[in-house]
Amino acid sequence: MGWVRELEVLNDAIQAAGAEALRFATDGFETIRKPDQSPVTSADLAVNDLLHAQLLSAFPHDGWLSEESPDDPGRLRKDRVWVVDPIDGTKAFIKKVPEFCISVALIEKGHPVVAAIYNPSTDELFSAIRGEGLRLNHKPVDPPDATTRELPVIVLSPWELQIGRFTALDSMTQHRPMLSIAWSLALMACGHIDAVATFEPENEWDVAAAVLLINEAGGTITDGSGQALTFNRPTPRYRGIIATSPCCPASLRRELMNVIPASGPRSS
Repeated sequence: MGWVRELEVLNDAIQAAGAEALRFATDGFETIRKPDQSPVTSADLAVNDLLHAQLLSAFPHDGWLSEESPDDPGRLRKDRVWVVDPIDGTKAFIKKVPEFCISVALIEKGHPVVAAIYNPSTDELFSAIRGEGLRLNHKPVDPPDATTRELPVIVLSPWELQIGRFTALDSMTQHRPMLSIAWSLALMACGHIDAVATFEPENEWDVAAAVLLINEAGGTITDGSGQALTFNRPTPRYRGIIATSPCCPASLRRELMNVIPASGPRSS
């Protein structure tokens, strides 16, 4: 059975990383600003180092792409690359809001084959091997039933809500703020949320693990122009993400396609 060892190693590593993140949350951490003014904490860096050590010691010939590591162009020559967001939702982590997570995917020839997203605050571990379905805490997740919500729930970024980018959806959806796109997408994969949408730039490490989880659950995810996502590219960034759960109403899927800007946000 393919990639079983990879998932076993990943599960151990990501749960150890979650324990490390919670230790920093309790004991305290330092926060600095990156050149783009986004925050990074000593917890992000420690989690990154732990994952790097455990995953690449087990699979030393694989490549590495992480938000908190300098990009090594040598990854482009690798068939297999680990794509990592040590803490997705750093602002939530700083504010002690339990919606941050650790997101890791193994990419093989441009596509995710093993993935895990772990929220250490809630001790929820979503994982998947390609072709074997979605799991939560190592147990298979049944496909979600058709939603019984009066209005479908869509996750949007606070900034895009503020500027009215998705006002066309106001009358047909309930809005939920996005503190971590990876965690939002994991919740969507199992049917707790109906859709996630943003036309803001997102990076490969933000969504790589979620793509496999969503695919295995029977949902859909594309970039902001409706194009399929591929990974381990020279510039690992997309212009937007549109994702729908297996139980998302068809009317909302159609409307999401309608709100794509006429020029079509493109991957950069």
